[in-house]
Amino acid sequence: MHLPHEFHDAALAELALTHRSAGRHNNERLEFLGDALLNAFVAELLFEQRPRADEGELTRQRAALVNGQALAQLARELDIGARLHLGPGEMKSGGQRRDSILADAFEALLAAVYLDAGLDTCRALVRTLFEPRIALLEKSAKDAKTRLQEWLQQRALGLPQYELVHSSGSDHAPHFEVDCVLALPEPQHFNGSGSSRRAAEQEAAAHALAAVRERRA
Repeated sequence: MHLPHEFHDAALAELALTHRSAGRHNNERLEFLGDALLNAFVAELLFEQRPRADEGELTRQRAALVNGQALAQLARELDIGARLHLGPGEMKSGGQRRDSILADAFEALLAAVYLDAGLDTCRALVRTLFEPRIALLEKSAKDAKTRLQEWLQQRALGLPQYELVHSSGSDHAPHFEVDCVLALPEPQHFNGSGSSRRAAEQEAAAHALAAVRERRA
């Protein structure tokens, strides 16, 4: 396991890695605590790094970072699966590779770090792990319009049009709603919002791209 923390109490780490299939003493309570800590620390990080983002945008970004699939991928990068304690049935069925088990174990480990070394150490760990992911999330969002245009051009489909639906708020806290309009062949509207028109267009493009890919799958 490559978690960047050395436990003073090794028993906490072992408990965090113990799935309920392995026995009565398992990581479910730690997972509950770790989930709360993770959401709070990621929210804090986004609040600091996205000073112009509104509540809805912050909520969507946190959901993109803190979900079962994303946490399972992080757990795989940390090689958590190799250290899991599973019951024979779960082990046989490949539980060490299952997203839900990996994500829960990661959250349980965060709680174990908190109990082992305190709030500041746990917060620092979350920041170390999630700051690069926030940067990638921003890059992905910025590329949405380009990726949508390329997808449409590859299929000889018309280019998207972006229409401002509504703008509100003060100069210091503006809010924009934009529609991305595609002709498929009937016009289809995909809404996006953000603290700038560009951000709203990017979100609308991301929604449009997800929809057309699903329809063509």
